[in-house]
Amino acid sequence: MKSQHPHHHTSVVQRQRSARKSQRLMRRVLPFVASLFLATPLAGPVARSLANGHPPKLKAKVSLAPLSRLESTARDLYTSLGAEQQGLRFEVFQKALTGYLNLKQAGRLAENQDRLTVVDFDLPSTEKRLWVLDLSAHKVLYHTLVAHGHNSGENEASSFSNTNESNMSSLGFYVTGHEYEGKHGHSLRLNGMDEGFNTNALARSVVMHGADYVSEAFIKQNGRLGRSLGCPALPLDSYAQIIDLVKGGSCLFLNKSNAGYASKYLDSESALTALNISSPAKVKIKLKSARS
Repeated sequence: MKSQHPHHHTSVVQRQRSARKSQRLMRRVLPFVASLFLATPLAGPVARSLANGHPPKLKAKVSLAPLSRLESTARDLYTSLGAEQQGLRFEVFQKALTGYLNLKQAGRLAENQDRLTVVDFDLPSTEKRLWVLDLSAHKVLYHTLVAHGHNSGENEASSFSNTNESNMSSLGFYVTGHEYEGKHGHSLRLNGMDEGFNTNALARSVVMHGADYVSEAFIKQNGRLGRSLGCPALPLDSYAQIIDLVKGGSCLFLNKSNAGYASKYLDSESALTALNISSPAKVKIKLKSARS
């Protein structure tokens, strides 16, 4: 007797054949996929862990990129110094440290000088914006007021120049020279390192000295500090001690963001080279845990 539904019978047969074909395909493909999985580095531990009834424990080995290692070193030192608690921003510290490392590598700094002085002109004159850091002892030695040049601005410094008689501050990296007695009393000569930005510092007599217009009392009376002719003038109660600490080949950095400043001493790759073990005699920064 013939089936009353020939098309239905045909579709059932086709489905059965398709199912058998799929099963044969899966039997061929699954071993291949399994072999790929077993060939991966994770397959051995996963297989053994599952066999023992324990979930797999994966160990990731992380290696930092070279420039990340420089930032990591800067971050560790920044934390150990307690610089954030003293108001020094990390991005400013990292720039200052990069320049310090490059100047040290170039032989511009004294071998026995591990002190770094940072001035952040992003801050107004009413705020303490100078820090003296001891990189080997991991201490902020001073955090105090500092004046900017008369023509650089009122409370905030916004204009800078390397030109004689501009009466403006000059940005960038300096190497401290020798102390002397001048018209401002005990003073410290500064050698500008950045061509086009501060290399006329000696000719302009831009020096570190004390001034009575750099004080909290002056701020209360005038709403800002007094201004110099371009010198980073310091409070009278601390300038002599600061000069004594930083004289003779230490690094000074005057920062201002978005002011068109650029420097070869901000090269991160060369700073990383200076930090490497290949030059331990030139660069001495002892890192320690922030907990120690």
